[in-house]
Amino acid sequence: MDPNLRNMKDFLTLYNKVTEMCFNRCVDNFNQRELGGEEDTCVDRCVSKFARFNQNIMKVYVDAQTKINTRRMQEVEENARKLEQQQKEDRQKEEQTQKEASAAGPSVLTPIPPNAPGNLSI
Repeated sequence: MDPNLRNMKDFLTLYNKVTEMCFNRCVDNFNQRELGGEEDTCVDRCVSKFARFNQNIMKVYVDAQTKINTRRMQEVEENARKLEQQQKEDRQKEEQTQKEASAAGPSVLTPIPPNAPGNLSI
């Protein structure tokens, strides 16, 4: 789904929830088309309270998410360092094995005598 479309959908869902919540709390009289004095004040308080609450929640979320992202980046960097160190050690071991093999000289294969135990002759 397109991120802009999803953001718009989320905004409209939130707007509808706030509208419904504040309407249910504040509107008690359907005799007039306009909001009465108490209803108007109640709606203003309801919406501003919800906006402050939402702002505080988002602030806490952003702070927590920043800490989580920082921790994840540190873990990724640490894992990359460990992997690099392991690869370096593996290369060193391989080089050491190659040096030892070349220092030992060429390998000589000796034939197995025909009457040796374990030799199968047909």
